Amino acid sequence: MSAGIRSRVKFVIGPDGSPLTLADLPESNTQRWVIRRKAQVVAAVRGGLLSLEEACERYRLTMDEFLHWQQSIDQHGLAGLRTTKVQEYRDRPELEANQEPIPLITDYAL
Repeated sequence: MSAGIRSRVKFVIGPDGSPLTLADLPESNTQRWVIRRKAQVVAAVRGGLLSLEEACERYRLTMDEFLHWQQSIDQHGLAGLRTTKVQEYRDRPELEANQEPIPLITDYAL
């Protein structure tokens, strides 16, 4: 394998438990980010289907936006991705008390 070329997985397990491939990911011009689409992108990055940089470039996301999606899943499950719930969760600091941050892992040994 050449230097600088990373082997890529062919599929990861999606948020619903089914295999998720690049073809299954949301379109790059997605405007409406429903829970399922956000969760698919997070699963793709966590599983090594896309790098964090590739996901942010492909979907025109900021790193902070993606990390917020990931943190929302970690702290509240898929329901945390609901835009109507964000304020409710932010107003409940007891949910965040004594929780260690979960690090982002984007490089996988394959």
